[in-house]
Amino acid sequence: MIAFPEATLSRLAIHHIGNKLQSERFVLSDEPVALADELLSKLLMQYFASPFDKVNEICRLYHPSDDLKLNEVHHFATAIFNDPETFQANSQQLAKHLYESQNHPKIKAGELYIAYFNQVQVDGELHDAIGIFKSETKETYLKVYPQKDGFGVSYEQEAININKLDKGCLIFNTEAAEGYKVAVVDKANSQEAVYWKDEFLKLRIRNDNYNQTSNVLGVYKNFVTKGLDDEFELSKADKIDLLNRSMKYFKEKESFDMQEFGQEVIGNEQGIASFLNYKKTYEDEFESPISDSFDISDAAVKKQQRVYKSVLKLDKNFHIYIHGNKDLIQKGFDDDKAMNYYKVYFKEEA
Repeated sequence: MIAFPEATLSRLAIHHIGNKLQSERFVLSDEPVALADELLSKLLMQYFASPFDKVNEICRLYHPSDDLKLNEVHHFATAIFNDPETFQANSQQLAKHLYESQNHPKIKAGELYIAYFNQVQVDGELHDAIGIFKSETKETYLKVYPQKDGFGVSYEQEAININKLDKGCLIFNTEAAEGYKVAVVDKANSQEAVYWKDEFLKLRIRNDNYNQTSNVLGVYKNFVTKGLDDEFELSKADKIDLLNRSMKYFKEKESFDMQEFGQEVIGNEQGIASFLNYKKTYEDEFESPISDSFDISDAAVKKQQRVYKSVLKLDKNFHIYIHGNKDLIQKGFDDDKAMNYYKVYFKEEA
């Protein structure tokens, strides 16, 4: 968890980054922004910090060669942490690196903010942090003002909405040899937007309890909804039951055990073996090993629960939500109507 109760913004540099494929240039500032205005500092803190309130996933900087010295962001961040007086010069180097990393013609030009924060909380500890943020979206605002006979109205173009940060990351001054702790925000999901995480920052998810929990739930969901069809014939009600049982396991247990999970949730040896093979394929493909045991992250469970579906959609007429005993719902086929049906048993209507 990331929090800013004691954090302060001590340095800020702003540069403009164009799209080199559109023959746009970058403009670097030689001096940092003055932060004497207390209200301005509070607004900037809101703009930079609020998007991270619900970020639980922690990543690391890396390089495909496994040599962290070749990761440009790691190199310049380390230089700033080692000597904060080099902040402005290294912020310019980060701006140049971002400019060279944008290799798509649709990437929007925008302002790049490099910030230095003191005393930001991550995982219960306070650390200094470097923030890197880019604003790409500008909005028009109406401005109402009093005048002689009442009120007048004007507009302000190309303004930045402080409640809508486009892209951002926080690099915490801890675990430098492993690639630092890094939190990232990226509102865009388009193909051209992947440059922020993949080309500029070069991020790899940290293999902690949050990500282990999220990975197992995600892999198991794909196994049930897609992988099982290759080996077994299961109704949608059976699949929903398997998903519900897995979610129940993660809500009730404090720690995950692969063998226990297989016995309590899947329940038969052939299905367990099939899941382990499916998990192994995922680990090999994404180079992301999943431990056989770890402490369960409640935050990851809550996030995954949103995408776990427990509803049967029947044509356009009915939705049946299954939350409990699947034996109370039976599927059949009516020969006279030539249609499938479900029979549902219950004691009371709510």
